Amino acid sequence: MTDNQGLPNYSGDPQGGGGFNNPGPPPNNNLVWAILTTILCCLPFGIVSIVKSTQVNTLWAQGQPAAAQEAANAAKKWAIIAAIVGVVVGILYFVLVVALGVFSTSVDMNNYR
Repeated sequence: MTDNQGLPNYSGDPQGGGGFNNPGPPPNNNLVWAILTTILCCLPFGIVSIVKSTQVNTLWAQGQPAAAQEAANAAKKWAIIAAIVGVVVGILYFVLVVALGVFSTSVDMNNYR
């Protein structure tokens, strides 16, 4: 059977969902958090989070809800790791700058001339 343009009519899911029976909406892919932690905190771990978060909707569309949930959890985990590493590195950097500032004011440069 064809339509008026000569294309075949397929009987299936009228929404174009691929015929998979996924329960409910897809899991939150945490893409916003992945991008923010990549830009603001820690680039390597943020990139891993972005990769995992982009896999969520693909796996969901392929009818793999368990794998999609696992990818969403991994994206969230890597975003949290990136945020923690970014904060720790920021604190260490601040401590280093303060320590170097204190050291530089305590050294008498006249002794080295």
